[in-house]
Amino acid sequence: MVEADADRRWRLRHLPVLLTVSVALAAVAAVVGGATGGTTAAFGAAAGVGVTVFSYTLTTVVLAWADRINPQLVLPLGLGLYALKFTLLGVVMVAVASTGWPGLIPLCLGIVAGVVVWTAVHIWWLSTVHARRSRG
Repeated sequence: MVEADADRRWRLRHLPVLLTVSVALAAVAAVVGGATGGTTAAFGAAAGVGVTVFSYTLTTVVLAWADRINPQLVLPLGLGLYALKFTLLGVVMVAVASTGWPGLIPLCLGIVAGVVVWTAVHIWWLSTVHARRSRG
């Protein structure tokens, strides 16, 4: 098994794959949104994927940094960041909903698609690529 200190970059090694898949998902979301609801829906769907990607990437980078500095920082920073992100997301979603913007539903669907795809690809990466590297 590879020691964590022997390979300090392992914490971020999955990001290029996840970001590549997320860019492809944003493009697909924009096309589907555009085909079903026009330009506003295309923008909303792609922006929803972007919100998820930004959120997950921020968490990944902050937690990798915390783990590298002192592993005891991971839990408090992770929980604090989680609370901050969901509070901010709630405030932004309420603000957007109050405007009556027609891209709100595609935005929400883009967020859901981003979460599902990011999580699925991350599970795939951990169970295949990372597992192979860890064994040997």
